[in-house]
Amino acid sequence: MNTSLSWIKAYVPELSCTAQEYTDAMTLSGTKVEGYEKLDKDLDKIVVGQILSIEGHPDADKLIVCQVDVGTETVQIVTGAPNVKVGDKIPVVLDGGRVAGNHDGKMTEGGIPIKKGKLRGVDSCGMMCSIEELGSSREMYPEAPEYGIYIFPEDAVVGENAISALGLDDVIFEYEITSNRVDCYSVLGIAREAAATFGKPFCPPEVKPTGNSEDAGDYVKVTVEDADLCPRYCARVVKNIKIAPSPKWLQRRLAVNGIRPINNVVDITNYVMEEYGQPMHAYDYDTLAGHEIIVRRAKKGEKFVTLDGQERIMDDSVLMICDGEKAVGIAGIMGGENSMITDDVKTMMFEAACFDGTNIRLSAKKIGLRTDASGKFEKGLDPNNAQAAIDRACQLMEELGAGEVVGGMVDVYAQKKEPVRVKFEPDKINRLLGTDIPAKDMLNYFQSVELAYDEATNEIVVPTFRQDVLRTADLAEEVARFYGYANIPVTLPKGEATTGKLPFYLRVEQTARDIAEYCGFSQGYCYSFESPKVFDKLLIPADDKLRQAVTISNPLGEDFSIMRTISLNGMLTSLAFNYNHRNKNVRLYELGNVYLPKALPLTELPQERKQLTLGMYGDGDFYTMKGVVEEFFEKAGLHGALTYDPKADRPYLHPGRKADIVYNGETLGYLGELHPAVADNYDIGERVYIAVLDMPSVVENATFDRKFEGIARFPAVTRDLSMVVPKNVLAGDIEAMLRQRGGKYLESCRLFDIYEGAQIEEGFKSMAYSLVFRAKDKTLEEADVAAAMKKILHGLESMGIVLRG
Repeated sequence: MNTSLSWIKAYVPELSCTAQEYTDAMTLSGTKVEGYEKLDKDLDKIVVGQILSIEGHPDADKLIVCQVDVGTETVQIVTGAPNVKVGDKIPVVLDGGRVAGNHDGKMTEGGIPIKKGKLRGVDSCGMMCSIEELGSSREMYPEAPEYGIYIFPEDAVVGENAISALGLDDVIFEYEITSNRVDCYSVLGIAREAAATFGKPFCPPEVKPTGNSEDAGDYVKVTVEDADLCPRYCARVVKNIKIAPSPKWLQRRLAVNGIRPINNVVDITNYVMEEYGQPMHAYDYDTLAGHEIIVRRAKKGEKFVTLDGQERIMDDSVLMICDGEKAVGIAGIMGGENSMITDDVKTMMFEAACFDGTNIRLSAKKIGLRTDASGKFEKGLDPNNAQAAIDRACQLMEELGAGEVVGGMVDVYAQKKEPVRVKFEPDKINRLLGTDIPAKDMLNYFQSVELAYDEATNEIVVPTFRQDVLRTADLAEEVARFYGYANIPVTLPKGEATTGKLPFYLRVEQTARDIAEYCGFSQGYCYSFESPKVFDKLLIPADDKLRQAVTISNPLGEDFSIMRTISLNGMLTSLAFNYNHRNKNVRLYELGNVYLPKALPLTELPQERKQLTLGMYGDGDFYTMKGVVEEFFEKAGLHGALTYDPKADRPYLHPGRKADIVYNGETLGYLGELHPAVADNYDIGERVYIAVLDMPSVVENATFDRKFEGIARFPAVTRDLSMVVPKNVLAGDIEAMLRQRGGKYLESCRLFDIYEGAQIEEGFKSMAYSLVFRAKDKTLEEADVAAAMKKILHGLESMGIVLRG
């Protein structure tokens, strides 16, 4: 469903908001806006001009030189348009303005700029525009010439904004309407929602009685044989038809909604279908045999030629509209070629009916013909809307002078649909929502969307066009969406029990277990009691705070006399046990606490901090362990700035193969290769790699909220950089610079080659990165990528890095 903002404002005249504000507010109140398009997004500085004089171009037979009054001045414009003459009022884009169009066969993002210049040696300041250069087409503006400049009517005001004069200063909104909100498949329905959302008055069109003193019942007879498939059928007659173009305001409203104006009769039926959400059809009254309508099922194998000239074969489940002799239309889908409106029509019959939605959907599928009308009927329309729509159409016929409306209406309505009544229980609504909203406020919300309150029975009277409101829960939804979902406080469900769920920190720990085990690590459990000799084995200095451990009052022995302040000893002991038993490629992990006293001797319980400790030897290296850590961070939702500090003060780690793990400036742990001396202390004869993460710090930064990002719509641009880098420059520093200088278009950077050898100067290394650039809203041009690469290269130079030749 699409609507234009100008059409909405016709019924909510006090509405004042930007397109984005409208989108956000309507979506939050339940009418989801999928997106919007500004019709004038590529247009700028375009005014109504009038041609004062025309002269031939001195050096070109097919060009003319025009003097054009643009309101504030007279400008000279050279054009080759064949259809302009002195006195014509035309759209003129001034110097520095923009028009829509294409360049080399591709649509130009942001429009085509127009600048003052020379055409074959003659100055030209601006440009006259065709309708295509204004971003539209002759389908939407049928008065525009096939070739040449658009000509305004004589009442156009010179100097005024041409975009406004053409109705192109508008916004088209696209909605995702759920099938239960049939009322919102109409401009009036959307406008009603907009008025309620923004708290503005809703002013629908006033439909006045129309018709002469005659009675439509004397003109046409209607018989409905299958009332279950056609609950209501309304027919009105209009005579003395005058086929002519519709007025500009009606054409503009249809055009901005993507409907091609044809003539006043067809345009009125299309207009009412969009306005009321009620499809209508017009028949040539003189072609209806017996001047009667019979609504019946088709005969099996019956053939029928629709308006598009196609012959279609029916079965007995398809509902047909017939006259006294033949079928003249497929109910709710398309009319027949044998009763179509032509320019010679004298009298016509308007049809506004309600058909069974399921039958229409199945019938459209069977015959392979789905139309705008069938798309609306299959949702299940309100039968009470049919009369309002047909009366509106007849009113427009009179107002536009398109014909004389015959009085009265033939109405076959077997069982009238009555409004639903729902008991008003504000306390129950508040309990459902977890709110404390006064009953008066609820009634105001209901009134804004035409849900009436019957004080005598304490019931909400639901109009028949709101087929989605049937019970108290539906009323609660109405209250919630206008009160504001964001204003509803967070509360626990009330009842005898609440839904069981792991606490957040346990979910993070479970993720840690899953990732470790996925990467081949087996879980181990280590003692919390240790020996004071551990600190010497780990080369921890005598004055280090880690040596300030809680002493056990009655230990089992010296080897279990303190509570551990570092988790490495248990992990290394387990790895040593496996190594000495000739087990290869061992990977272990532990989730266990360390105990950090706040003061010694103890005055309160020590702080317990859970550590994720990973240890391995055999297949794998420093980068293998680093990958495990990053995989866990990814799953735990740590998507911020992750860096590694090689200056980590960890005496038990190899001095050249260690790093603190820093996330958004906070150290969350460390990883690296075990110091060879420490490995010897534990009798491990292979390189050992370890990683330790402080889980409370990880939990503070973790999140399981995920934001969906669709598949990239636009192509990527790749650039490779091969560089000679000083050895003391870290890859992390280079990548940080690349992301900083790469700007918003840099999607990723990946190191794919590193080399040190005879071909590289001593003290340097060769590194190669692959950079991927991509924009979310357009195809990148060379200039966009070149600008980013220029900033990147300047940044590399500042780090002493040069590109390889």
